[in-house]
Amino acid sequence: MVVLRPRGGPELRVKVELARTDAETQRGLMYRERLAPDSGMLFLFPVEKHQGFWMKNTFIPLDIIFITHDKKVLGVAENCEPLTERPLREVPGNSQYVLEVAGGWTHAHGVGPGTQVEFVNVE
Repeated sequence: MVVLRPRGGPELRVKVELARTDAETQRGLMYRERLAPDSGMLFLFPVEKHQGFWMKNTFIPLDIIFITHDKKVLGVAENCEPLTERPLREVPGNSQYVLEVAGGWTHAHGVGPGTQVEFVNVE
């Protein structure tokens, strides 16, 4: 579970699948035809660095939330177009975690840079 606390808004909970291995990271949410509301995928990287994602073989639009090592939202790539390889989806700066949710979710819930993030039962 990932808990997000946007400024001035209610606490948000996202049930997540984890991507830890190279294979899990490469597959991500590809080939999915739908994503349940308030669910997503959390990518756990060993170190903070510049992260970039593409939407190859991803059938649904996604918001890609980049999170720093101290668990604050660095930035969001919103409503990423499905089934594209270019351009790479990224934000300036380094992140250690990436959360993918359904396209439009971050805007609808007021999630943006500076939003505090907590991982619950993520090991």
